[in-house]
Amino acid sequence: MKLRLTRLAERLGTSYWLVPSLCVAVAIGLSHAAQALDAHLPQERHAWYLFRGGPEGARAVLSAVSSSMMTFAGLVFSVTILVLQQASNQFSPRVLRTFLRDRKSQLALGIFVGTFVYALLALRTVRGTSEGIERHVPSLSVWLAVVLALLCVGTFIFYIHHVAQSIRAVVILTRIRDETRCTLERMYPEGVGEDAREAPPRRPEGLPSLLVTYPGTSGVLVTVDEEQLFSCARKAGVTLVLVPLVGDFIPHGGLLFEVWGEASRLEVETLLGSLSIGPERTLQQDTAFGFRQLVDIAERALSPGINDPTTAVQAIDQLHDLLRRMVGRRFPSSAREDGEGLLRLVCPRPDWNAYVRLAVDEVRGYGEGSFQVAQRLRFLLEDLLRVAPAFRRDELERQLSLLEASVERAFKDGREAAMAHRANPQGHGPH
Repeated sequence: MKLRLTRLAERLGTSYWLVPSLCVAVAIGLSHAAQALDAHLPQERHAWYLFRGGPEGARAVLSAVSSSMMTFAGLVFSVTILVLQQASNQFSPRVLRTFLRDRKSQLALGIFVGTFVYALLALRTVRGTSEGIERHVPSLSVWLAVVLALLCVGTFIFYIHHVAQSIRAVVILTRIRDETRCTLERMYPEGVGEDAREAPPRRPEGLPSLLVTYPGTSGVLVTVDEEQLFSCARKAGVTLVLVPLVGDFIPHGGLLFEVWGEASRLEVETLLGSLSIGPERTLQQDTAFGFRQLVDIAERALSPGINDPTTAVQAIDQLHDLLRRMVGRRFPSSAREDGEGLLRLVCPRPDWNAYVRLAVDEVRGYGEGSFQVAQRLRFLLEDLLRVAPAFRRDELERQLSLLEASVERAFKDGREAAMAHRANPQGHGPH
């Protein structure tokens, strides 16, 4: 049930229709409430805020509101598509999910669509004497339609400002950093794990008694319910090893689990139900995916077609912040034992060295020959070395030596090499 709720929350989070649908529902309720109030108001009304025109005037106002709202909605949709296309081309296709989760854009579209629905519902209640029935002008409903139209004008101005801000590199990078930080806090909570050198996952000796493969359509491992896996392994009295990492691609028939022990009592269907396979990686449990997005943006910025090292440096800034949060954090063990000390479950996950390599290796390669990138990476590594515990220094020192070798290859002149070797916290070029 927990895994199903997690999947539902992710779908709703990335769905662009949820907020507009809620706005339409609110508009329908507001229309019925306004019509009910109109039915109880006296016929002779002189309040300044009520509509005083006749049936034809009410129809004209409501028709103008409904038609203009569809124009607004079309503009919002068109601008959103253009922003998605530009972000995909300039930064990375993987940042599109950040825009799809943007509630402000969804709310703007929802307000326009909701106002359109409200105006249509109010329009059907307007009646005139020429129709052979009693004249009725829903004054309160028409006045509310005018108020909603004014609200839409302000919303459109806000939406244009918001879109202009949202496509800035620093805003996109900060959003990815914040989402990754939330996943990091959830997957690597403070005070959990051991302050010791990360050891590889333990595996029982000998050959496994059972191999569990994936019977469904290929996809990416999105989430893992470790509690359910541990419960299944303990109930069956076996040792269970999950083979892929969260975020790994799993083909049809790919290996999922290795089982040691008597596997006849193991509930294979429950094991498969503990995993969520999706079409792409998400940040539900995949902290490395946030690093991957930032690295992709840096690589795209350093490509010859774009050649924007300053944006790459901004991406390195966010990688630096994330690594700084992880350098002293305890990593939960990938192995879990039962109350009797017997190994029951091994769920592999990236260690500290893997995150450092993911953040630095490719950026260093793509940025070879750039003063900004070399200086900013040196500052990142030296800053982490100042605060890293002893058991996490080896990979940082290795990366620093690789960076020095890269600088020596790229800058043959000794003076240029000396400038590139200089750590620069701002990454704005040589000083």
